[in-house]
Amino acid sequence: MENVNIKINGQSLSVPANYTILQAAREANIDIPTLCYLKDISETGSCRMCVVEIKGGRALQAACVYPVSEGLEVFTNTPKVRAARKSTLELLLSDHDRKCLTCVRNQNCEIQTLCEDLGITDIAFQGEMNEYAIDEVSPSIVRDNNKCVLCRRCVSVCKNIQTVAVIDATERGFKTTIASPFNKSLGEVPCVNCGQCIAACPVGALREKDDTDKVWAAIADEDKYVVVQTAPAVRAALGEEFGYPIGTAVTGQMAAALRRMGFDKVFDTDTGADLTIMEEGTEFINRLKNGGKLPLITSCSPGWIKFCEHNFPDFLENLSSCKSPHQMFGAVIKSYYAEKMGIDPEKIVVVSVMPCVAKKFEAGRPEMEVKYRDVDYVISTRELARMIKQAGILFADLPEEKFDNPFEEATGAGVIFGATGGVMEAALRTVTEVLEGKSFDKVEYEAVRGTEGIKEATLTVAGTEVKIAVVSGLGNARKLLNDIRDGKANYHFIEIMACPGGCVTGGGQPIVSAKVQMECDVKALRASALYSEDERATLRKSHENPDVKLLYSEFFGEPGSHKAHELLHTHYTERSKF
Repeated sequence: MENVNIKINGQSLSVPANYTILQAAREANIDIPTLCYLKDISETGSCRMCVVEIKGGRALQAACVYPVSEGLEVFTNTPKVRAARKSTLELLLSDHDRKCLTCVRNQNCEIQTLCEDLGITDIAFQGEMNEYAIDEVSPSIVRDNNKCVLCRRCVSVCKNIQTVAVIDATERGFKTTIASPFNKSLGEVPCVNCGQCIAACPVGALREKDDTDKVWAAIADEDKYVVVQTAPAVRAALGEEFGYPIGTAVTGQMAAALRRMGFDKVFDTDTGADLTIMEEGTEFINRLKNGGKLPLITSCSPGWIKFCEHNFPDFLENLSSCKSPHQMFGAVIKSYYAEKMGIDPEKIVVVSVMPCVAKKFEAGRPEMEVKYRDVDYVISTRELARMIKQAGILFADLPEEKFDNPFEEATGAGVIFGATGGVMEAALRTVTEVLEGKSFDKVEYEAVRGTEGIKEATLTVAGTEVKIAVVSGLGNARKLLNDIRDGKANYHFIEIMACPGGCVTGGGQPIVSAKVQMECDVKALRASALYSEDERATLRKSHENPDVKLLYSEFFGEPGSHKAHELLHTHYTERSKF
């Protein structure tokens, strides 16, 4: 890319010609405040917080969308610029619910940070304020427009990245608000509960449905036996809530914290992931050998499943019938484990700690109950962090501890489920060895790694060419499935995750500010924590997990058995698009 020569605040710079002023300034360690801007998601220049002065220009310009050019001279800190930014922020605050101390985003709020940076110490404009009812109908997401700053980042991610498009700006002027069609609740429209809108929101206008009080009540109930399980992606992000760098795995400290919170047993959902590979791998082999419906599409991501039910019902038969790992594991805990330990399943409460708020919706699906509901409560990574703080546990001082027996140690294949491509790689490690009838030392499948939205590969397994695809982000899923519909693409096996980058950037993970997202690749850093844990694992193939082997020998018989189908498999239903 050709470079151009510009000046920012008198500093001479040579930057790529396709840069904006904002990008050029960041490379020069010059901070320009932003609000509506979110790298690769929302670049509209609508909030006017990032305005700068251009030499020779009359009006202030939005740095996030203004392109650089040869000889451009920019000023980011003139009295005119500072006054404009301050006035813009003061006007936003005039119609903002300012109950900061009781807001879930207190101390992690971009408006709060801007107020501090720009020296806002008083509310300059007092007048009429809009009042909105809080939308709490959805099992996963709470929407509070009283805190909305109309940045439209949630709209951009929902419409342009996820292509779900169930929210948009309505009305005009002072009455502008973010709403669903016909002012319906998020629980009444085809929202897929992915929670990417929460991750994009700079304030507390969107948050997960809080289930922490229910979990605390269960722990305090002496008649209940409360089991907690943690998804693989949680360990790669939880530490961020306690000051650890992005990409730090805190598996041992997490297990220690959960034990001190009062859970009766602390288990790893990675065991459920290994179990999923045994069932899903068997399902794929049967379909491949016996002319079953292909491509087989993974079913671990509940946001993707609901998206498919609404938008691609013709692909429902392609979905794996396997429940997601935490639902499988919940069913195992209330059947095999309860029987083995002599515990009444009625007294068992299963709590799942997930990086995904769509799991809250999934746990309540009627399909996720045979005799007992598989999972009783789902809390996000953020909710777990709040509970640890409420309990007065000093996370950074905790020793590293292991998960409880049985199911103490899962495989590396289960760990990488949290990254895009991880489910496919874990499946290939097992399916390849089963079909080839031999063991392989190399277990890494580089073709399915990386954070690209769509990855494709063709492998030769036991003399058969197997075409695979890995997709993350629902916009990419829509593109791939439309290509299959149109006959432009053909595959045998597809992994789809609702969230870009996979579960590591799920809607329930710690929220990262727009500024940090511009400076680093969050999904790659968190994924690297999982791959590092996989590399250190003693066992790296799901079919080698001794606890899973014992589970089949003592309870299920074999993968795909009648009992396995009864407890570990499910079905999905076509839903309305509107």
